[in-house]
Amino acid sequence: MKRSRLLGLLLPVYLLVAACSTLGSAANFPTSELSEPDSTTIVQSGDLRISPLDMLQISVFGIEAFDGDYQVDHLGQIKLPLIGAISAKGYTALELAAILEHELGEAYLQDPDVNVVMMETLGQQVTLEGSVEEPGMYPLQGQISLLQAIALGGGPSDDANPKRVIVFRQIEGQRQAAGFDLTAIRRGEAEDPTIYGNDVIVVDGSQARKTYGDFLKSVPLLALFLIY
Repeated sequence: MKRSRLLGLLLPVYLLVAACSTLGSAANFPTSELSEPDSTTIVQSGDLRISPLDMLQISVFGIEAFDGDYQVDHLGQIKLPLIGAISAKGYTALELAAILEHELGEAYLQDPDVNVVMMETLGQQVTLEGSVEEPGMYPLQGQISLLQAIALGGGPSDDANPKRVIVFRQIEGQRQAAGFDLTAIRRGEAEDPTIYGNDVIVVDGSQARKTYGDFLKSVPLLALFLIY
């Protein structure tokens, strides 16, 4: 009888400890449900918007003279046979293909079939700051993760604290930040999050603290974007 009463008293305590342990573990590991920025453009996605200096491959079925690689100029335009200069900036590849089909169909071809592929994009960039070997802005080419983004800048510097990396992102018109543990990501204990164009990544360390002071310590390692 006494044993049953003892188990009855200990069971709620055990459940409480287990719940706290579970919450603590979840708080330290990023999830795949991370908030996306205002411009929800992951590199190499179908929603990627064309920017100046991007390289496009355009082809028209049955008209080889039209096929080729075209670079978007600084004004966001491309120059094509028959059509001439046309604005490409801000459109996806599918949207631009539809526009070209309309332009060609108006005066030159019957039911044209246009294909547009983004071969190279320089419009999306990521900013690396703090304790990295080579801070600066780097173009994103292809889908990239946090580890890969930091590698663009030569990796963390000798004074870096890899257990605290902050990603700043514009979400719903407000600057928000999330903290990540680079060491846990490398060990496979945490997910390596996707980095978007215009993200700002700050690696903690003595160099980072010259600019940010103790601010970086205030961002919890929850993989949840909070307003800052």
